[in-house]
Amino acid sequence: MAYLTMKQMLESGVHFGHQTKRWNPKMKPYIFGARNGIYIIDLQQTVTLFKDAYDYIKSATSSGGNVLFVGTKKQAQNSIEEEAKRCDMFYINNRWVGGFLTNFQTVKKSIARLNELENADENDETTQMTKKELLMRERERARLDKYLGGVKEMKKLPSVLFVVDSKKETIAIKEAQRLGIKVVAVVDSNCDPDGIDFVIPGNDDAIRAVKLFSNSVANACLEGKAVHEEKLQAATDKAEEAKAEAARQAAAAKAAKIEAAKAAEAETVRKLKEGTAAEPKAEAKPKAEAAPKAEAKPKAEAKPKAEAKPKAEAKPKAEAAPKAEAKPKAEPAKKADATPAK
Repeated sequence: MAYLTMKQMLESGVHFGHQTKRWNPKMKPYIFGARNGIYIIDLQQTVTLFKDAYDYIKSATSSGGNVLFVGTKKQAQNSIEEEAKRCDMFYINNRWVGGFLTNFQTVKKSIARLNELENADENDETTQMTKKELLMRERERARLDKYLGGVKEMKKLPSVLFVVDSKKETIAIKEAQRLGIKVVAVVDSNCDPDGIDFVIPGNDDAIRAVKLFSNSVANACLEGKAVHEEKLQAATDKAEEAKAEAARQAAAAKAAKIEAAKAAEAETVRKLKEGTAAEPKAEAKPKAEAAPKAEAKPKAEAKPKAEAKPKAEAKPKAEAAPKAEAKPKAEPAKKADATPAK
C-alpha cells in the first residue's frame, strides 16, 4: 500500500492553486494561504483525504467493482489513458458524451457498433465494399473510437468515478450523483467541492500533479484487483475441494453399498448351503412331519352317536300323546245331564 507523501506532492506542484481572483469560496477550508497572488493548498489535508480515497477505491475494486477515469482536458488526456490501461480499467479522455451514465443502455448500442466495425476489419468482411463505403465506414469507426474507445469493453456502470478537474467535468459528476456512483475528484481552488464524495484538494492543471494522482489511483485499483482475484481463487479452490469431497463420499458410499451387497450375497449362499446340508435329516422324520393319527382321528371327528341321537330328538310318545288329549269315553256322558227333561 503506497500512499502519497507530502514530499511527493510538493515535488509535483500539487500545492499550487489558481490566482486569488479566480477562486471558489467553498474551497476556503482547503486553502493554506496565498503567495504572490496564488492560493496555496493545504497539503496536510490533501494527504489525509487522499488516503481515504485510496482506501475506498481499493475496497471497491476488491469487491469486483470497476473505476472510470475521466479527464478530458489536454493536461490530463495522456496520463488518464496510460494509467487506466495499466490497471485494466476504463477511461474517457476526450469529450464527455452526454448521458453516458444516465442513458447507458443507449450508449451501449454505440459501443456495440464500434466493436462490430472493428471485428469486421479483422475478419476481412470489407473486401466487397467500394472505396467510398470503406471511407465512410472508417470515419464512423474513428469517430466512435475517439469518444468510446476507452469504454468499449465496459458492460455495466462503473462503481467509482475518478475525475480530474471537477469544474470541467461537471456533467459527468452530476450524472454520477444521480445514479449514486461515488465520485473521487481532484479539486482545485477554483472548483466547487459540493456533491463530491472524496475531495482531493490539489493542482489539476500541472501535468506532473495529474500524473501523480492518476498513478496512485491506478495502484489502488491494482491492489484491489489482486485481493479480488485471491478471493475468487480461494472460492474456486473451496468449490473444487467441496466437489472432490463429495466425489469421495459418493465413491465411499458406492463401495460400501457394493460391499454390503457382496456380504448379503455371501450370507445368502451360506444359508443355502446350510439348508441343503440339513434337509435329509429333516425330511426323514416320518413321525414328526406326518402324524396320521393326529391329523385324522375318525372317532373324534365323526361320532355318530353324539351328533345324531335319534331317540333323544324324536320321542314319538312324548310329543304326541293321543290318549290324554282326546278321551272318547268321557265325552258321551250326556245322559246324566239330560235326565230332568223327562
